[in-house]
Amino acid sequence: MKTVVIIPARWRSTRLKGKVLVDINGKPMIQHVWEKAKEARSIDDVIVAVDKERVKKAVESFGGKAILTSPDHASGTDRLAEVARSVDADIFINVQADEPLIHPSMIDSLAQVFQYEKDLQMATLIKRVHNKNEVDDPNVVKVVVDRKGFALYFSRSPIPYVRDEGKEQEITSEGEDGQGISNRYFKHIGMYSYTKDFLLTYADLPKSTLEDDEKLEQLRVLEHGYKIKTLETRYNTIGVDTLEDVDKVKKILLDRLDRRKR
Repeated sequence: MKTVVIIPARWRSTRLKGKVLVDINGKPMIQHVWEKAKEARSIDDVIVAVDKERVKKAVESFGGKAILTSPDHASGTDRLAEVARSVDADIFINVQADEPLIHPSMIDSLAQVFQYEKDLQMATLIKRVHNKNEVDDPNVVKVVVDRKGFALYFSRSPIPYVRDEGKEQEITSEGEDGQGISNRYFKHIGMYSYTKDFLLTYADLPKSTLEDDEKLEQLRVLEHGYKIKTLETRYNTIGVDTLEDVDKVKKILLDRLDRRKR
């Protein structure tokens, strides 16, 4: 199956305008993301879907492939679908342009799952939560899954809600590495893979009530009765939304570089 990574790169970010081109240790953020995507072994191409000519030129300047899309798209999925309609591929992987700490194996897992689950339409990544602060943080999206690894629900609220007072105390008191937390809570990593047919179907689905309430686009899939396979990853990421996030990412990347030099 031909698999293509698409990185929707929107210039007019709500919280940090132009963040896709913000400098991180001498490179624009989008270049860091593109380079990690290119390292994945299970893909055939990487395309950056942009909404501004300046972003397109920046991508092309470091050797990337960019396609100019409509500036009016309401979501990254809509931008992805516009590109997918004109690209010959079986599987598309949506990689966020503001997550420069992704690991190539995360992309590989999203691509390879379609090889052994033939009826699959959509997949995403999740990671165990080890810190109670993340459980309570509405900016960290939580997910609960069924016994086969399919998502039951995504929420900004702590899910599952542990009603038993004794269990809740056990979870709270175990600290950052407590098994009570890591056995119960998963956070969502916003990377997705889809078959081409389903991606185009998804983009055409009416916006759902749950999606509007939680401001989580993936709930549109569940509310319309489709399934999302979840794959657990051990890698963490940081979505860059503020200048403080930029500073965090710079430090992490410099630390990684120092470790490789030792």
